[in-house]
Amino acid sequence: MNETAVIDLVREGIWVGGLVAGPILVVVLVVGVIVGIFQAATSINEMTLSFLPKLVAVTILVLLVGGWQLQLLVDFTRRILERVADVGM
Repeated sequence: MNETAVIDLVREGIWVGGLVAGPILVVVLVVGVIVGIFQAATSINEMTLSFLPKLVAVTILVLLVGGWQLQLLVDFTRRILERVADVGM
C-alpha cells in the first residue's frame, strides 16, 4: 500500500464521516437557532427547552436517514477490509 492509497483512504474516510455527521449537525444547528430565537423573544431561559427539541429532531432524523448512514458506513468498512490484503505488499 503506497502513500497515494493511504491518502485516498483518509480522504474517503473524511468524506464518509462528513456525509454521516453532516445532516445531524445541520439539523441540530437549525433547531438550536430557532429555539434560541424563541428563548430570546420570550425571555425563557430553561435549559431543557433547548435540549429536548434537539433530541427529538435528531431522533426523527436518525429514523429517517439512519439506514442510509448505516449503509454508507458498511460500504466504507467493506472497502477498507478489501484493501487489507494490500497492506503487506
